[in-house]
Amino acid sequence: MTTLTFPLSRIEGHARVEIEVQDGEVLSAHFQATEWRGFQYLVQGAPAEQMPVIVPRICGVCSTAHHVASVKALEDAYGIEPPPLARTIRELLLLGQLIQNQATSLFIFTMPDRLGVDSLFEVDEADADAAEAHVEMRALQIRQAGTHLIRLAGGQFIHPVKATVGGVTGGIPAQEAEKMRESLAQVLPSARELFDYYWEKSLALGERLGTWGDDAPACYIASVGSECPNFCGEQLHVLNAEGSYCTSFATQNFRDYLIHQESETSYAGQTSFQGEVLRANSLARINLVERLGTPVADAYLARFREAFGNPAHAILLFDLARGIELVYALERAQEILAQPLDGEEVAVSYTRRDGEGYGLVEAPRGPLIHHYRIEDGRIAEAEFIIPTVHNILAIERALRVAARRYITAERVDMELERAVGRVVRAFDPCIACATH
Repeated sequence: MTTLTFPLSRIEGHARVEIEVQDGEVLSAHFQATEWRGFQYLVQGAPAEQMPVIVPRICGVCSTAHHVASVKALEDAYGIEPPPLARTIRELLLLGQLIQNQATSLFIFTMPDRLGVDSLFEVDEADADAAEAHVEMRALQIRQAGTHLIRLAGGQFIHPVKATVGGVTGGIPAQEAEKMRESLAQVLPSARELFDYYWEKSLALGERLGTWGDDAPACYIASVGSECPNFCGEQLHVLNAEGSYCTSFATQNFRDYLIHQESETSYAGQTSFQGEVLRANSLARINLVERLGTPVADAYLARFREAFGNPAHAILLFDLARGIELVYALERAQEILAQPLDGEEVAVSYTRRDGEGYGLVEAPRGPLIHHYRIEDGRIAEAEFIIPTVHNILAIERALRVAARRYITAERVDMELERAVGRVVRAFDPCIACATH
């Protein structure tokens, strides 16, 4: 038996792929998180109210989602309902992360696959189309817009602090909101042009390869509703492989529907929906929503469904779904910023108590759950259910599909190395989070 090992780049964290082959037959493909961090043990004994400041350190990319999920878990434990203005500012904060993450994944991580280079910064004037599009400069500008929005709504970009138990620490002055709104309005046309360019290059890639990757049906999970997605939702929804809603359930009941298993080959576990392969992230949300509720994003959604159907299954479509969400986040954030965001009631008082709490947010990579058990005001147990673990089975299935395409008894086509990277990056995994 031969084992092919592929280290991975342009993902968040450290991982590799191992494919086992015997006489040209692919026996297995494993997606391996290669480090263990054990954050759930590090926080045991910590004062419960410090968790929203501690848990963003799990990941510099996903810190915003962890911050809000942690606050929601404590509010659930304390029986608190934050005021509407606080909910709106938290939505704005999560939209900032969506802009920042989708621009990074779409243009910095996966655009090089479309252009045939290892890095976006390897594009030179010899590639006239890419040079003319100024891909690298515009990608960074779009990403920066997301970081500025996170700073405005979260108090700071890395490890935000503005969401607090009971609400937020303050509103957003009208002058600052208008300045941010104008900034997003300026970057939206650039995001649309760059996404159109990305779409064109994706079609060309599919034609060159003759495949969009694993297109076998799967179940999809997300915490957004069917209209105007709320990334701070309260329930999880599952779409079956035929495209019908099959169930919705409260966060605290996730164990009744999802099967979690530890892996013998990776520090990241894996989940399934009652034994069925599950997918989270951008394609899951695009398959679940009926409409996004903003004009440009809905136009892209209609174009996507006309071209690829609903539900769409091919894995490279994760990336196109990500672009639709980028446009949506830019539009929706502008709508929110046009509202008054400096009202007086930004938080409610509360009484601390022991017990259990669950916090759910829809992170860019899918539904993120924090579960805390509090005793004597401290964390007795913490559980983090990370979006990436919902995708592990789907990643490994897609890797097997790719391996069987490029491995025969006679040879290994080295397009496999590039295919492995494309497969994994399509799911935009966060390994630093998933090893908890």
